[in-house]
Amino acid sequence: MEDLIDGVMTFEDQTDGVRVQVQSYYLSDQSEPDEGRYVWAYRIKISNDGSDTVQLINRHWVITDANGNVQEVRGAGVVGEQPVLEPGDHFVYTSGTPLDTPTGFMTGSYEMQRPSGTTLTVAIPTFSLDSPFFDNGLN
Repeated sequence: MEDLIDGVMTFEDQTDGVRVQVQSYYLSDQSEPDEGRYVWAYRIKISNDGSDTVQLINRHWVITDANGNVQEVRGAGVVGEQPVLEPGDHFVYTSGTPLDTPTGFMTGSYEMQRPSGTTLTVAIPTFSLDSPFFDNGLN
């Protein structure tokens, strides 16, 4: 799978040796602004810069639109996978989200598990969802 996209703004956070980098981009071909439907893709790279193996067990997203409406999404893994990351490994995936407004933002966390069974909550950096129909981007 490809890595992050050159030239696209990257948001980054690190928790206990696990680095999360996020890029978002507007999908005009899937959006219908006249009907209040705006769609974004986001690409995430999770890197294990620590010394322990970790497995991504669960995800938690908080998605907020321009009207302040909040949607929370929780589930097992990401894109149908629960990747195991040895020290030095990374995992990249792409997903998406729709909104009823031309801008918003997302934030969240991953629950990771070590071989010992202990878990850690890894922060996903807050990132903006800006369309060409919104003049004052949040980022």
